[in-house]
Amino acid sequence: MKHLGILAHSMEGAALCLRAFCQEGFRELGPDDHPDVTLDLIALARSMPAWDAGDHDPIRATLAESVRRLAAAGADFFVCPDNTAHMALERPGPDLPLPGLHIAQVVADQAARDGRTRVGVLGTRYTMDGPLYPRELAARGIAAEVPDAADRDTVHRIIFAELVNGVFTDESRRAYADVVKRLAERGCDAVALVCTEIPLLVTPDVSPLPTLDSTRLLARAAFEVATGARPFPAWRGGPADASPGGETTRT
Repeated sequence: MKHLGILAHSMEGAALCLRAFCQEGFRELGPDDHPDVTLDLIALARSMPAWDAGDHDPIRATLAESVRRLAAAGADFFVCPDNTAHMALERPGPDLPLPGLHIAQVVADQAARDGRTRVGVLGTRYTMDGPLYPRELAARGIAAEVPDAADRDTVHRIIFAELVNGVFTDESRRAYADVVKRLAERGCDAVALVCTEIPLLVTPDVSPLPTLDSTRLLARAAFEVATGARPFPAWRGGPADASPGGETTRT
């Protein structure tokens, strides 16, 4: 089995990814069993000024340092359970020391398998305003919808004021459900939870739409790579191939 490296960027989402990956092992391999996994996390505070300034290059350098440490720990490949971080990982630069899965491609591939035609996108402001999900969904013939400006502000504020700090309240859960309801009224047939902490708040039983849980989908894909059930990835940062299954190729 291959050794997974988790390139963490925010704590709660990374912890959920680690737990979900190990739980896949418990289900598939037996009690207490899973492929080797190492997690590396450089504090999000180091990168927040650059995110706010829209300067992704120093963030890529920070993330690359984590990948170097994962490689030194013996990891064979990496996943990054942070959707927004992929905007920095896609910046031009030296190849990352390990190949990795691209989270937006994993989610978009699942949306296509589910037969979705219009998917709402909930994440940080950077992700909702960014190109990742419109590009990956469009490559599979799926339309992407984001909440209106006021709802985007609500979603973003709750992520950084609460979710990344491990705070999950009923009030915020209701606020997110209302946002999803409005996306349903605009014709969405699913909602992609593409901040990796959102699935801790918005569970399928409270969502007005079927959910695409980016964290658990990525953990499952990583488990399949580690056990040989999924092709080994070749993407090492930089522009990604948006075609279905494109994380296994390098443009």
